[in-house]
Amino acid sequence: MTLHTLLTRPRLTDYHGVTLAQEDADFAIPFFDEDIPLYVDPFLMWRSPSLQDTSLHGALMTTFNNLGQLALNGRRDEAIDVLITASECDEVGLGTSATRSGKRIGRAKAGEILDIFRRIPKYAAHGLDHLEELQFFVEGISKDRISDFACSFLKSFLIDFTIDQCTKLGIPRLARTVPNVWDIRARRFTDVVTTLPVDPIEGRLLLLVPKRWLRFVPWISYDDYFEKHCPQDEISHTAEELTRVEVLNYNRDNYGVVASYIAAKELSFKDAKNDPLFSQIPVRSASSKLAQIKKLSSGKTDGADLKYEAAMGQLLPSLLYPNLDFAQAQARTDSGVSIRDLIFYNTQRAPFLREIHADYGSRQITFELKNVAELERTHVDQLNRYLADELGRFGIFVTRNPPKKAINRRMVDLWSGQRKAIITLTDADLEQMVEVFDTKQRDPLDVIVKKYAEFKRTCP
Repeated sequence: MTLHTLLTRPRLTDYHGVTLAQEDADFAIPFFDEDIPLYVDPFLMWRSPSLQDTSLHGALMTTFNNLGQLALNGRRDEAIDVLITASECDEVGLGTSATRSGKRIGRAKAGEILDIFRRIPKYAAHGLDHLEELQFFVEGISKDRISDFACSFLKSFLIDFTIDQCTKLGIPRLARTVPNVWDIRARRFTDVVTTLPVDPIEGRLLLLVPKRWLRFVPWISYDDYFEKHCPQDEISHTAEELTRVEVLNYNRDNYGVVASYIAAKELSFKDAKNDPLFSQIPVRSASSKLAQIKKLSSGKTDGADLKYEAAMGQLLPSLLYPNLDFAQAQARTDSGVSIRDLIFYNTQRAPFLREIHADYGSRQITFELKNVAELERTHVDQLNRYLADELGRFGIFVTRNPPKKAINRRMVDLWSGQRKAIITLTDADLEQMVEVFDTKQRDPLDVIVKKYAEFKRTCP
């Protein structure tokens, strides 16, 4: 078995042994087998204080508007071919695809995009100010296409950015031919031979994207426009039945409404910020989750075990971020028993995390959830079998009550005989973690550090 099959939801950095928290990275750390659910928002380049970003936005819009001029000047087929090629950029792995691959637009859709340069006088004369404006005139063009167009036309920069980041972090690169790199001088796509990181599973090229450009929804978005700016009563007297096609048709004949919305979004540019890949739940929500957990009975009555797992799946990732990046909730089976784990990437961001990586080889950390009144020896043996050298020999039980003396003895024996460490977090420990999460004076990880110190004191 290779490392990427042993790790849970491996990322580029984890696979190559680079211990980097997403919080500390300048880019969105890519997965090998799925997209990152974020999109490039060109507005974040437009509003950036960085001259590099604003220049890139200018180059992007110059390129796109030139396609409109090509279509107006009798070279429509040429412009359509470019748009089709630019409509997918699989190397960046952004979006919601489970396979890191998408589908390009067809010739008809590319033609619809070019038609707005003929239909709307402002665009014919001056072009678009923002790529996101396409959303208001062309059906089927939304955040994913906007993101792909931006990445395709800025692929040359993304190649340089990726090489720079990989060099800094020591991430290996392989010589490969990168298809469809936009040559801004020749105004055409070309293939470029360079070195880039490669997905070890499928051999696909990977491009890193600055996280400062990424949002879940563009700052300039159709949904925001429809809800807050679109004069729905002018289009239909039954607004609840208003279709997107009707709104787009209205926008084409009433460009001033769209222009007004764009101007308002530009004025509020200071509020436009990139979205993090993970957001902690608010303190109030953490306290509420803890209260829910403490009210649950142990065992499976009325689905208490599933409710416990669901609440923990929301609470623990927030308490432990950014020291531990959440990988995923995992269901596994041992001797016919279904087991629910929470798996975290060990970022080695804190001294304790570096210690357990050095002592136990823990690339990832397993939290096994047990909504039981008492831990039993079979529970310990199940987690013991899961703690392999490849993944690490440190694990954590999350359960309701402190383990009995015999169970503690069993965990100490595992440390003595196999140098595996298993510690336990109880309801009382979770309460302390939520308390320090609330006050912000200490880190919830400190509670785990304390529990580990207590465990080590019992070891010979």
